[in-house]
Amino acid sequence: MLYHILYPLHNFWSGFNVFRYISFRAIYAALTALFLAFYLGPKVIAWLKALQIGQVVREDGPQSHQVKTGTPTMGGVLIIFSVVVATLLWADLTEIYIWLILVVVIGFGMIGFVDDYRKLVQGNSTGLSARQKLIGQIGVATVFSVMVYMLPGYSTTLTVPFFKHLLPDFGIFYIPFMVLVVVGTSNAVNLTDGLDGLATGPSLVAFAVYMIFTYIAGHRILADYLQVQHIVGVGEVAVFCGAMIGAALGFLWFNTYPAAIFM
Repeated sequence: MLYHILYPLHNFWSGFNVFRYISFRAIYAALTALFLAFYLGPKVIAWLKALQIGQVVREDGPQSHQVKTGTPTMGGVLIIFSVVVATLLWADLTEIYIWLILVVVIGFGMIGFVDDYRKLVQGNSTGLSARQKLIGQIGVATVFSVMVYMLPGYSTTLTVPFFKHLLPDFGIFYIPFMVLVVVGTSNAVNLTDGLDGLATGPSLVAFAVYMIFTYIAGHRILADYLQVQHIVGVGEVAVFCGAMIGAALGFLWFNTYPAAIFM
């Protein structure tokens, strides 16, 4: 949004020219998300406590985990809100990749919200059944994958970074491959969540790597030099990754030991 409002003003003042740089906007997306997470964190925690929305710990779990009973959960709302706002503020919204990613983030966020809500209503740690969650995740991932597959000029060739001649073409099977990657990645995060800072830390590292790769892939010269396939417009995903890093850092402040909130 700010890109579309302020960058055109560079004709009047050259200082606004910085808004065309993805690196500049990625940094400020991270700072914006970090500020939102820091500012809203205490308010969200207090609100969840007032609603008595707390973590339910399985009785057959380790005794050390029982002290976490009652710790506010649904912290993913804080992360998603911070990321979406920061991305909408700093990304180039004419790039389809931004909207595709937001569809996945919001879609999976809604599944998590329903899951947490049902846990609280039922008073146990089951929430949605594994089958229900998997169906929802596959549904969102399939919509995303089909939309990507139908993009004009989109290649189904898989690029292995730094291996120039290793280019397997999946064809129509690229859709189930993308579904597998999206659903698998989501559940990998779910499996690591539940302990103080355990999911947030690896997520920070992962999104930092994604930010670097998307920036390189979107930069024609760097992509050619490093033997990475150049994808026009995908560099804007680095702005989203920056927002995710900022939101995760802000959330980690409240999620690290002793955790005041869980994802």
